[in-house]
Amino acid sequence: MSKHYASLNEIEALSILDEEGNVINEKEMPAIDDSQLKELMKRMVFTRIWDQRAVSLGRQGRLGFYAPVSGQEASMIGSQFALKKEDYILPGYRDIPQIYWHGFPLYQAFLYSRGHQHGGQIPEDVNVLMPQIIIGAQIVQASGVAMGLKKRGNKQVAVTYTGDGGSSQGDFYDGMNFAGVFKLPAVFIVQNNGYAISTQRADQTAAGSIAQKAVAAGITGVQVDGMDVLAVYKAVFDAAERGRAGEGPTLIETLTYRFGPHSLSGDDPTRYRTKEESGEWEQKDPLVRYRKFMENKGLWSDEEETALIEEAKAAVAEAIKKADEIEKLTIPDLLDSVFEHITPQAEEQKRDFISVREGK
Repeated sequence: MSKHYASLNEIEALSILDEEGNVINEKEMPAIDDSQLKELMKRMVFTRIWDQRAVSLGRQGRLGFYAPVSGQEASMIGSQFALKKEDYILPGYRDIPQIYWHGFPLYQAFLYSRGHQHGGQIPEDVNVLMPQIIIGAQIVQASGVAMGLKKRGNKQVAVTYTGDGGSSQGDFYDGMNFAGVFKLPAVFIVQNNGYAISTQRADQTAAGSIAQKAVAAGITGVQVDGMDVLAVYKAVFDAAERGRAGEGPTLIETLTYRFGPHSLSGDDPTRYRTKEESGEWEQKDPLVRYRKFMENKGLWSDEEETALIEEAKAAVAEAIKKADEIEKLTIPDLLDSVFEHITPQAEEQKRDFISVREGK
């Protein structure tokens, strides 16, 4: 068995590119063409610009909850790019880029951040669930979706994400165990960025790796360099193909790093991370690494990136403008949508809120 796959012994993370963008693992190079290679670069640059703008909007008070993603683009973009449109994504709260690139409108992502109901109204042709706030709950849900796909005989997979902290939740084990027993077409991706908010991985699990936890569930486990977009793509593509072929689920641990705070809700990463540690990971920046690879192949230029940056800025500005134009959600509206037939108690609450709003 490949040394990248989980066993009770130490494993080595799958890598394809080194930090200088050189191919160091030719045999694992995915079979994608130049246009697809360029699309990966475009999506990572777009996501980095979007993230920078979202952080700024959040600090201006124009968004609600937001979890920054810079540093994790290879893990997020590479994994989603390996899927088919008909596959299902069950995200955590940081995983907005994956559902956006799967078809979820950007303006609705901004509304979701604001807590607006329309932010959760998923278009019919987009196979995603809304980001799960409860840590790890999406793991059990992914197994349920995968069971439904298997019973229908569809060649689809359910892919879900959590962080390293999520791997310490009971739902993580429940979901993987269920998927393993029934050999479900599920892919469980743990984006190990080293910290569950401020808690280091070593303080929440004694396991040598998160990928190793697949052994207990009797499923395939893979560890991958999460700063290498090609390696992430390859790991997830292979896992999805195993799921489609009826070979059961896969647990993938991507070793990555978030450059910013856990969220904009008061987290200060300088209180628990050293400058030296952050500096070491910044040298592994997934965009820098992949940019070097693309430039070496003659597939990318500064001019292309500059144009894409302006395109991304314009797209984000248009999305936030559209979100601003949506009618604000009221509490009575929210109560109406909770029940098919509103209860007497909720009806009374509606009247009270309307009275207060109208100054009665």
